[in-house]
Amino acid sequence: MAEETFYRELGLVNTRDMFEKAMSGGYAIPAYNFNNLEQLQAIVQACAETASPVIIQVSKGARNYANATMLRYMAMGAVRMAREMGSEIPISLHLDHGDSFELCQSCIESGFSSVMIDGSHLPYDENVALTRRVVEYAHAHDVTVEGELGVLAGIEDEVVAEHSTYTKPEEVEDFVSKTGVDSLAISIGTSHGAYKFKVAPGEEPPALRFDILSEVEKRIPGFPIVLHGASSVVPAYVELINRYGGNLEGAVGVSEEQLRRAASSAVCKINIDSDGRLAMTAKVREYLANNPKDFDPRKYLGAGRQELIDLISHKNRNVVGSADRLA
Repeated sequence: MAEETFYRELGLVNTRDMFEKAMSGGYAIPAYNFNNLEQLQAIVQACAETASPVIIQVSKGARNYANATMLRYMAMGAVRMAREMGSEIPISLHLDHGDSFELCQSCIESGFSSVMIDGSHLPYDENVALTRRVVEYAHAHDVTVEGELGVLAGIEDEVVAEHSTYTKPEEVEDFVSKTGVDSLAISIGTSHGAYKFKVAPGEEPPALRFDILSEVEKRIPGFPIVLHGASSVVPAYVELINRYGGNLEGAVGVSEEQLRRAASSAVCKINIDSDGRLAMTAKVREYLANNPKDFDPRKYLGAGRQELIDLISHKNRNVVGSADRLA
């Protein structure tokens, strides 16, 4: 019997039922990062309009930026906003890349319904021990836990790694068995941030390691797999940012075709952060450049918010396949 479940009074759900339905339906749940009101509004509106379950997630840095208390009530507001739109979409509030037991505990007690403990940078046995400790506490409060094996390269908030380390399929059974995690993030060639690959002009980014994913599926059949660093780094946004004063030369991401393939496998959660940042930044830059006399944040942030709504609607319908999945 679970102890006090802190998130229920906010109207949130954990990811257990979400993942079961995604696995059986051959799609992935989108996990969108947010840092501010406009991003959260866009996520909720787009997912409500496309009838998509959603994981709204924040990093340690985003939680500090938004303020932990404010964030709790923003999550409650997100649920009520969806309901007032006539939508019963399930919403989970997830900690992305938690780096300590204490942070995970604090998030759980403030209303998070899912947490990630990222011990992938630690020696294997230490990763197991830390993950297990978080799982024991989280499960006592009916909160689901994501662990990680393998290291993704790139920079995003507190996550910094120069080199990636592919997940070793031979470790996954032991890790899942010893930790009791509910889902597992693996490294198959994605990376954090907007500069995922170094490619020469005209070259295609390298393909994801679907052979590793396939071997992981064989070893832990039916177990929820998570893909981090899954932004496509939409070229149109990069071009727009650069046109209006930015400098994102060489930014490239994961193709939508590969993400669609992953979503039809055991991957049932796909994390998207950089694409949302790029969409908002592109439209804010464009608006301010074209309207130099305006200084009302509602106008330029509103332009960014609308672009993010359009982007998320597209992702739900055409990439992760989560649209119209409430039945």
